[in-house]
Amino acid sequence: MFDSQQVVVVGGGISGLACAFHLMQIGVPVTLLEAADRVGGMIGTVEKDGLLLESGPQSFQGTDSLLKLIRQVGIEDQLLTADPRAPRYVLMRGKLHEIPMSPRALLTSSLLTPGSRWKIASEPFRKTRPPLKEESVADFVRRKFGHEILEYLVAPFVSGVYAGDPEKLSLRAAFPTLEEWEREYGSVLRGAMKSRPANEKRSGPPPLCSFRRGVATLSRALGDKLGKNLRTRARVVALHRTGQASACRYEIRVATGQDEETISAQAVVAAAPAYAAAHLVSAISPPLAHSLSGIAHAPVAVVAAGYYARQIGYSTEGFGFLVPRSEKNHNLGTVWNSSLFAGRCRDGMVVMTSFVGGATEPEIVEKSEEEIASIIQAENARVLQITGTPFATTVWRHPKALPQYNLGHGHIVEAIRDGERANPGLFFAGNYLEGPALGKCVDVANQTAEAVRRYLHPSG
Repeated sequence: MFDSQQVVVVGGGISGLACAFHLMQIGVPVTLLEAADRVGGMIGTVEKDGLLLESGPQSFQGTDSLLKLIRQVGIEDQLLTADPRAPRYVLMRGKLHEIPMSPRALLTSSLLTPGSRWKIASEPFRKTRPPLKEESVADFVRRKFGHEILEYLVAPFVSGVYAGDPEKLSLRAAFPTLEEWEREYGSVLRGAMKSRPANEKRSGPPPLCSFRRGVATLSRALGDKLGKNLRTRARVVALHRTGQASACRYEIRVATGQDEETISAQAVVAAAPAYAAAHLVSAISPPLAHSLSGIAHAPVAVVAAGYYARQIGYSTEGFGFLVPRSEKNHNLGTVWNSSLFAGRCRDGMVVMTSFVGGATEPEIVEKSEEEIASIIQAENARVLQITGTPFATTVWRHPKALPQYNLGHGHIVEAIRDGERANPGLFFAGNYLEGPALGKCVDVANQTAEAVRRYLHPSG
């Protein structure tokens, strides 16, 4: 144990929870402060009308670091894994088409024209180099594979993962390995084949996972493990630094209801969203706060609906479907939750969750919950041949749902890291650094916890 040294983690989303847990595991005294009355941030599971609904992430990829964390907190027995063969669909000219899940399958699929299939087949034999100038995802895909693949496969995927606009999203920031493969091998497909880990070749990519009682099982379990080290309804009002270099300390003013108190810490981890972290560090480093404020966030509304199976004329077996912007729908995509994981509803019922908004249509999130639900119900009814209305509907609006890895994002992250080095004892963890996926957040949280440990005990 590091006797009198204390670390304060600000923000109880998955990044803050994982970082605080890791610190506790290695014997570093830590306090996690969360302004809300619950932990989890964007992760939220609700049980309503006999349905199990997710207000944020609907599932997660079971990466090694995330599965290790699940084992450490003792909830491995509650883990559910989706069928890796579950088909995914894309809406094309008003009808659902199954998405081929490998380059080989794409070459025989009728989803794409012969010209697009030829661009895929010939890509490993066409040696190219990425441009010197930072490239958007859209420009990259058009250059390498053509507009059709961008419109019907890549752009909907980008909307599903980042709620982003491929014309603005940075390839280098959002999908750095693609640029690396082209630079090293002259081909992204050749690079993918040569770089694929041996274990993935044997077992495939990480599985799609959830828990019997929803994704929030993980955040609740981490909160329970932190115990007295976790404080909810504790809003950080101000952060100040005293002293210099290794002798500096941080004074954190915390509001708890009508009262305020000041906590002294040797190190602080800002694990709140970028815009909240900007406010947190504004008194310490205005340039650092400015960098954090430069990260845009896309608004997203999540619409969960329960139907009786007899209402739906189209099979909902599979993952769900994505919607290209050219289809002129508001829906970004719909997940068929009850087909992916058991226990989402009773027999004879179907649960599905749709998403609207994102960087390509941010204004729709400003509509009322009733208007948003009505729009999604009408669009899904046309696609899935649904009769009648859902027996249950819940809408969540997230004004700043996901950070956007837009052109120039890499420079912003560099500036944040420079600010971190210039302020000893101040660290950052969050979904705006290396990716929004839960596994990436856990990776960054673990790296941050180890950096804190090295700072407190440089001799090891």
